[in-house]
Amino acid sequence: AVERANLLNMAKLSIKGLIESALSFGRTLDSDYPPLQQFFVVMEHCLKHGLKVRKSFLSYNKTIWGPLELVEKLYPEAEEIAASVRDLPGLKTPLGRARAWLRLALMQKKMADYLRCLIIQRDLLSEFYEYHALMMEEEGAVIVGLLVGLNVIDANLCVKGEDLDSQVGVIDFSMYLKSDDDIGGKERNEQIAAILDQKNYVEELNRQLNSTVSSLHARVDSLEKSNTKLIEEVLYVEAELQTYKHSRQGLDEMYNDTRRQLREESQLRQDMENELVVQVSMKHEIELAMKLLEKDIHEKQDTLIGLRQQLDEVKAINMEMYQKLQVSEDAMKEKDEIIGRLEDKTNQINATMKQLEQ
Repeated sequence: AVERANLLNMAKLSIKGLIESALSFGRTLDSDYPPLQQFFVVMEHCLKHGLKVRKSFLSYNKTIWGPLELVEKLYPEAEEIAASVRDLPGLKTPLGRARAWLRLALMQKKMADYLRCLIIQRDLLSEFYEYHALMMEEEGAVIVGLLVGLNVIDANLCVKGEDLDSQVGVIDFSMYLKSDDDIGGKERNEQIAAILDQKNYVEELNRQLNSTVSSLHARVDSLEKSNTKLIEEVLYVEAELQTYKHSRQGLDEMYNDTRRQLREESQLRQDMENELVVQVSMKHEIELAMKLLEKDIHEKQDTLIGLRQQLDEVKAINMEMYQKLQVSEDAMKEKDEIIGRLEDKTNQINATMKQLEQ
């Protein structure tokens, strides 16, 4: 807040001193005029206050060219000055371009207008300035209002050959120290200021009148174009009306045919709706039958699964019985063989006993 107040006071002293000295100097100033140089230094400090630091590839960049370049998007008349600054040879830094922009704006007597349209866009300015910056607070609006007084000054500045990149912006406070002669000439300065105010008012009024005249010319051109367009539309409507009169009978016949087709299509639609009702009813019946069929299929599938399980059990039992039968057959074969051997032995014994009996 203290910095903003100090910068506001310096801006007031700089603008007031520049106007007063310009009156005695002839009001046509060049680049070497010290009060004018100090004014640009003060404006540079005001625009730098609260500026956000942007990190670039090699270093930290803090320049006022960013917000000043934004003016051309908000104020169409500023496109020319921005293009002129970009085309200036010898400017290598953004700060140099910003200094050239301030000088060209002063020569155009548009600096107050340019900065006024900038400070009202606080949402856009917040990308470049901190919330406490001078351009974001009331002091910025006061300085912009003071800049209107500079419209009485005619500046003839040679921006092209001036080295704006390497200038050192240091405020010379000695220029604003009052002397006795300055205090004694206060009345003369007030009179001159009143004359300048009148001149400024006349110039402002003239500029507004020129703007109004331009607007009226544009409006007249627009009205003439609209009138021509209306005449063409009237002629077109008359031709359409004549064509309509000639084709009225055909249109009536087409209307009758259309009504007949509409009745037929309505009847056809009614038939289609009735058929649709029947189809919907059939669909419901089919859906019900499908549900019953699905239920029956599920039941049969369950029965089939049970039968398969029983079949698997029967197969297992058959396999077991077959295995037991195979074992029994093997045992029977062994017993038959034993019986056969026993019969052979019996026969041999019988034969032996017969021999023994003989």
